[in-house]
Amino acid sequence: MPHYVGLDVSQKTTAICVVDEQGRRLWRGVCATDPGAISARVLKHAGVDAKVGVETGSMTPWLVHGLRSAGLNVECLDARRVKAALQMRLNKTDENDAEGLAQIMRTGWYRPVHVKSLDAHRARALLGARAQLVGMTTRLSNMIRGVLKTFGLLPGAGRGLRFDQKVEALLDGAPEIALIVRPLLVTWRQLREQIAVFDKAVQQQVRMDPICRLLMTVPGIGALSSLMYVSTIEDPDRFSRSRAVGAHLGSRHAATNQARPIAMDTSPSAAMASHARLCTKRLL
Repeated sequence: MPHYVGLDVSQKTTAICVVDEQGRRLWRGVCATDPGAISARVLKHAGVDAKVGVETGSMTPWLVHGLRSAGLNVECLDARRVKAALQMRLNKTDENDAEGLAQIMRTGWYRPVHVKSLDAHRARALLGARAQLVGMTTRLSNMIRGVLKTFGLLPGAGRGLRFDQKVEALLDGAPEIALIVRPLLVTWRQLREQIAVFDKAVQQQVRMDPICRLLMTVPGIGALSSLMYVSTIEDPDRFSRSRAVGAHLGSRHAATNQARPIAMDTSPSAAMASHARLCTKRLL
């Protein structure tokens, strides 16, 4: 007889509740938020054939993969859908939420959420960190331009000399303005150096991934787009057709709220290229 387990996760502790097929509570308790501690209690009080449910959250990938490696059957539940069911309970506590999750697992009234691999999360974290630094350099360069423009100093467009070299040339005759702009310029250079470090890491990861290398054979697709696409889709078998990928990425008609075709060309390479560009736009 399988048992059903609900996990209500917080940063330090996790509430655990075990129920049977009739919905009777068999055990509940609290332990540290760690896959080893959680799996030990689940195996002790529910057995290896228990069905475990946990909400989506920032720590979910780490916990889900850790519990699955311990041999547990873990399903990830959409937190927004679960919230509607848990709001019906009178007393909202971590223990009661864990019991509510266990009851949802027992009834089967849920839609499991795909949990990306840790490798995919590392790739997305790398791309997200790079995008953050790129945005910071853009804001810094715009601020520098704004300060210089106030005093009639125009570095011009981004073509030709590097931006910092143009600014340094303008600051030679304005020592008062240099006191303000040079610290910003030093920070801008440091950010550019760290972006180059991220670029090197992206290139190394793409070279080791045959799917990324294959995707880069499509005209207009580079290392960033290919890595973003692969880390976002990860498992193509999750999608029955390419049109579903567009809906997954948020490409919808405003009027009908239905997924629209990504590319006019129905060839796989054209659809893949459009999907990859859309992934990159969402990142930037």
